[in-house]
Amino acid sequence: MPNPDPPTLPASEGDTPVDTSAPATQPAESPREEPKIGTVPDTGELLRQAELKAQEHHDAWLRAKAEADNIRKRTQIELANAYKYAIESLAAELLPVKDSLEATLAAGSAAHETLKSGVDLTLKQLSAVFEKANLKEINPIGEKFDPHRHQAISMLPSEKEPNTVINVLQKGYALHDRVIRPALVTIAGPKDAQA
Repeated sequence: MPNPDPPTLPASEGDTPVDTSAPATQPAESPREEPKIGTVPDTGELLRQAELKAQEHHDAWLRAKAEADNIRKRTQIELANAYKYAIESLAAELLPVKDSLEATLAAGSAAHETLKSGVDLTLKQLSAVFEKANLKEINPIGEKFDPHRHQAISMLPSEKEPNTVINVLQKGYALHDRVIRPALVTIAGPKDAQA
């Protein structure tokens, strides 16, 4: 059966007739790519990025380890030098004392008084060196016996209080507060031991 003609709408004035028999065409839209949700990026690329990052961290760790080793070695060398040259300033101070002693001995035919004054001057130089180095003399005559600072050689009966130092045979020395040589002393014993 033949297609009947499509109905036509009455046209009003100024209207243009609309042909309803032809399908209306829409303007063509360009296809848009929608981002795909839940897609996984290329795993090869992720692996390469992770390997690069791991290599960076490994290199940084190696540099830090090398730096720590260098610091440790430098510290060991500095510490060894500190021990080795600890008395450098004391040695420099002692050199003039040795020079004075050698000059006194070189005088040969010097009179007794000249020799005595030379030795006295040298002793003053040595005492000044000891003072600069905080090397203090321990001369405990009349003090109570202290086993940390004194070494008793003998005990003699005395009128003094027992355990009092009555004679110093050899002076002791302390560096700052550490005793490096105790004083050799004789101490007072009980009075009744006199009989």
